[in-house]
Amino acid sequence: MAARAAVASSLQRLSSSSLLPAKLISRRSLSAGGDHHGPARVNLWDDPLSPSKWKEEHFVLASLSGWGLLFYGGYKFFSGGKKEEVKVAAPSSQ
Repeated sequence: MAARAAVASSLQRLSSSSLLPAKLISRRSLSAGGDHHGPARVNLWDDPLSPSKWKEEHFVLASLSGWGLLFYGGYKFFSGGKKEEVKVAAPSSQ
């Protein structure tokens, strides 16, 4: 407990003293994300018929899914799928 109190009091002394000029104190002014350029992006499911408004990562996921379905469907179509042989029973002569 005493060690924590000593550290806290030394930190208060350092922060209250003007060791650093105000210019050197880092500010997070540009990382706030409040300065948007262009229209706001929406989720894929909020406006599914307007891909130009989608967020970039949603557009990539939808595009990759579409291409995957296209290739898989083409493969299934051109490979003919699974063919089952139909066995015809020979007529029994009795």
